[in-house]
Amino acid sequence: MTALGFLYPGHSAEDDYPRIEQLLGSDVRVDLVHTDLGEDAHRVDALLQMGAPERLAAGLQQLRLSGAEAVVWACTSGGFVHGWDGAQEQVRGLARAAGMPASSTSFAFVHAVREIGARRVAVGAAYPDDVSLLFAEFLRAGGVEVTGVRGSGIVTAAEVGAWGEEELFALARAADTPDADTLLLPHTALHTIAHLPALEKELGKPVLTANQVTAWECLRLADRRVNAPGLGALFTREPIVQV
Repeated sequence: MTALGFLYPGHSAEDDYPRIEQLLGSDVRVDLVHTDLGEDAHRVDALLQMGAPERLAAGLQQLRLSGAEAVVWACTSGGFVHGWDGAQEQVRGLARAAGMPASSTSFAFVHAVREIGARRVAVGAAYPDDVSLLFAEFLRAGGVEVTGVRGSGIVTAAEVGAWGEEELFALARAADTPDADTLLLPHTALHTIAHLPALEKELGKPVLTANQVTAWECLRLADRRVNAPGLGALFTREPIVQV
């Protein structure tokens, strides 16, 4: 049994994680702990506070007791808003406090882009434009070429969490660019797991979403690969363990 640990801020799309566990198979357990969201606002000051060390550390004891082998801070904007160097320090601090390998969704996107061999990506974000552009800057700092960024001006995670299939697909279509070989949807507050195969079929290219890459990153830290096509093209790369 491989136990994966996630720190998830507030309550928006946490029900993606039981679905991920089901798709990964019976020998992978997903343990999710909710952290204090603080002010639900896609503003730089609020996002910096959301990922503060004391807020992340508060949920770690529960994950240690669960037997988690690795932990990922499951919040994209609460990572990249610190910039590349600041996000690295955030993850290093999380690993020290947790006593286990650690990462964040922001780094998960960069690693997942490399994993599938993507060269150019488009970004479909529900954030306000200034926050969306910070994500693009983070990707570029990680060596990822960004062909376009589509922001939606949504201020709260709660509103993003209320989006359904119609809004999700509209964002994906609007954000995709012909020269991008992969589309990124960076919100852990956005329900995407049930729609990954349909999204990739619709766009004709891999789609990387926040909760998807978060789970993949935690498996990577735990030195596991799982072949789970229901989780998109990212989970069909040279698997070690078949499901």
